[in-house]
Amino acid sequence: MFGVLKNHNVPDDPARMNEIVLAYLGDCVYELYVRNLSVATGEPRVYVLNKMSSERSKASYQAAAIKKIMSSLSDTEAGIVRRAKNKKITSKPKNADPMDYKAATAFEALVGYLYLTQQTERMEHIIGLALNEYESDVESKDKVGE
Repeated sequence: MFGVLKNHNVPDDPARMNEIVLAYLGDCVYELYVRNLSVATGEPRVYVLNKMSSERSKASYQAAAIKKIMSSLSDTEAGIVRRAKNKKITSKPKNADPMDYKAATAFEALVGYLYLTQQTERMEHIIGLALNEYESDVESKDKVGE
């Protein structure tokens, strides 16, 4: 997916970067995957695509994903996640529980780190976990509505 960026300049040690900067980048990467999925549905209306994408991007799904993989993280990954979670929130989350917001920031920081270190397979696995949380939630709501 990111072949055009293959030769980008990577900071000397992405693991030492500011966690919020990693989260900023990770948010962009995650959003690109989410939007790609939305566009793949064939939906032609942009406002519907935006709604689909924003539903898949909720902090609660990212928080659930990071909780699932905590025990399988390398020491470096766990350090990034821990530092990002512990970073002081300077803005109030609009539509998220503050704890989910912190965990989602950690998720995004990890995605940003994996992107910069070109660990695409690992990154896609972690992104897939968050997207699976969304799918599971939709399926459970569908069952309740039946």
